[in-house]
Amino acid sequence: MPRISYVNGQYVPHAQAGVHIEDRGYQFADGVYEVCEVRHGYIVDITRHLDRLNRSLSELRIAAPMSRAALVTVIRETLRRNKVKNGLFYMQVTRGVARRDHVFPAEGTRPSIVITAKSTDPSIIARKNAGGIKAISVPDNRWDRVDIKTIGLLPNAMARQQAKEAGAQEAIYVDRDGFVTEGAATNVWIVDADGTLITRPAEHGILRGITRTTLIDVGAKLGLEIAERKFTVADMLAAREVFITAATSICFPVVSLDGQTIANGHPGSVSQNIREAFFDVAEKIAI
Repeated sequence: MPRISYVNGQYVPHAQAGVHIEDRGYQFADGVYEVCEVRHGYIVDITRHLDRLNRSLSELRIAAPMSRAALVTVIRETLRRNKVKNGLFYMQVTRGVARRDHVFPAEGTRPSIVITAKSTDPSIIARKNAGGIKAISVPDNRWDRVDIKTIGLLPNAMARQQAKEAGAQEAIYVDRDGFVTEGAATNVWIVDADGTLITRPAEHGILRGITRTTLIDVGAKLGLEIAERKFTVADMLAAREVFITAATSICFPVVSLDGQTIANGHPGSVSQNIREAFFDVAEKIAI
């Protein structure tokens, strides 16, 4: 079945979808995005995703392309036209099309919006969860405002490529003080020797992941002790468990970092319990 994309008010064949060459997203990475999971015909945590989208737009002073109610309608229609039951949608909003100039275009320039959707194979995620993944650590060389979910992801792409070439699936950023920030496309968690679930505070240096936020609710429901504090690569290597979280994967156990085995080299029980309880806690709305 041919894929369908939504581009600036029109549903078009995915192969023909495009924006103007002077769209500021193309010229300056002047835009933001969200990725949201679809599971068994339900959109997961959409309220938190749209809240974060609004915050990102506000921080960059980009106008909302439409009302929230209209946006949810378009998202649902895009998913329906692509017959997505398990998968995701990707949404990108830029400052719009204008003559190339570093300063913002004239007031009233319409923002551009693109929404795509695709199905994914749940068995692939299940296999990664069963065996765990490998990761490497890299210096954090990104701009200071990583709390905004912008489309300027070149450092992240380079880090992911470095991980791939090392035979790993994720790159873990480490700041100049030696503390772990986050993954190239994920948030990072450890379970320490006392069983405490730890993740870096989201006030500065990381993106406040939606899955991260919901996972804190899940951990509380499971009775886990949760702490938001900084930790190092050494802490990760000494941990009982390490895992990463993202909207499209929930949590992947990390069993190796920089070629060194974590714990016994197998996924642990905490990540498994969180994964099993996650969708009982997360918001779900039907397509």
